[in-house]
Amino acid sequence: MRFSVAIQALALLPWSLLSCVVAQDYPRSAKRGLIFIPNAQTPEDNSVWTSPGSDLTWYYNYGLTPSSVYANNPSFQFVPMLFTAPSSSSDTTFLDGVKSLISGGTNVSYVLSYNEPDGDTSTGGTNITPQVAALSWIRELEPLRALGVKVGAPAVTGGDTGFTWLSQFFAACNCTADFIPIHWYGNFEGLASHIGQVRAAYPNLTIWITEYAYNDAPLTDTQSFFNSSADYFDRIDYIARYSYFGSFRSSQSNVGPNVSMLDKNGKLTDIGSWYLGGAETNNIPTDSAVAVTAGSVWWALFVVGICFCVL
Repeated sequence: MRFSVAIQALALLPWSLLSCVVAQDYPRSAKRGLIFIPNAQTPEDNSVWTSPGSDLTWYYNYGLTPSSVYANNPSFQFVPMLFTAPSSSSDTTFLDGVKSLISGGTNVSYVLSYNEPDGDTSTGGTNITPQVAALSWIRELEPLRALGVKVGAPAVTGGDTGFTWLSQFFAACNCTADFIPIHWYGNFEGLASHIGQVRAAYPNLTIWITEYAYNDAPLTDTQSFFNSSADYFDRIDYIARYSYFGSFRSSQSNVGPNVSMLDKNGKLTDIGSWYLGGAETNNIPTDSAVAVTAGSVWWALFVVGICFCVL
């Protein structure tokens, strides 16, 4: 009788509250990588992404130098990025740096270039002209392609200005990229449409989605977006890699707390755990302390009691 009552009660509860009974690991994928955004105030967060069982195989940090926290992890491949075009027309710092990494034994198979060159610096873009970027590419990136390193096209924003900028860049450069990165912030339908447009414009290039999230949206919508996009990326053969924008605490997010892979206390959210190939955690991403009411405590005790009865 006690068991049957518990089962009847379970049927009345919201599905999200039953993870202690049905939690399963998320489908794994070798395509997933990390956008590493270190936080000096909470350095303990840095080790979360390579903890035992993590699904991640590669990372980038918007720079040339590998992050020291992952220096002794050869299975976690570093992808350098030429963030913007140097001001000097003779600067070869990036080229020299990558060649130094290679000669020192670092496995550099890919590099990224120019973070949102059509975007404003106030929102993370680099605001450089296609012509300046082309000159820098010829000087610093073409020699790397000659060494066998695969180079990503400039990672433009997801708007119409991105297509225009990229078209002008390839016309000025007369060069070839090995793959094309995509940045997207918005819903899944928009993301899928944008990927289709990029594929139509550059049918011979594989695609990396190097920044994506459904920003400033309700948690259920954000989680639905994550699930739909991960499934889509893993099914499409011309999408080679992807990296979700959310490797920070929800209290520190500039794109809404629900995007975050860590809650305000540094614990994995559902999205964070799923991204690493784990099960849901039911840790809610918030940007401030959540009020604890008598009712919420009662529900928590009720669910725990039911799980105990069933197990």
